[in-house]
Amino acid sequence: QVQLVESGGGLVQAGGSLRLSCAASVSIFSINAMGWYRQAPGKQRELVAGITSSGTTNYAGSVKGRFSISRDNAKNTVYLQMNSLKPEDTAVYYCNAVDREHRGYSGQGTQVTVSS
Repeated sequence: QVQLVESGGGLVQAGGSLRLSCAASVSIFSINAMGWYRQAPGKQRELVAGITSSGTTNYAGSVKGRFSISRDNAKNTVYLQMNSLKPEDTAVYYCNAVDREHRGYSGQGTQVTVSS
């Protein structure tokens, strides 16, 4: 069982930055991949960024060049650095993980609000 705890959300003006953190309850070496999803009101949840155990990353087209996902293996934590934020980035952001048995886990979510 993997527990994920997100932090770092908040209110920021357009053009600003935030860094989200996702702390896992187990060593992230035991996790195949981790990622950040987001869900805006009235919209479907979408993948924002992902990172595999080997460090390969992928991003949604809407955030490429603005967001960066990284991991700190020593802290069992994955980060999402969000720069040049736009009002359309407003959403609840969820951390997800898939372990080596292909079981999925999700955190409770953290709200990100970008004002114009």
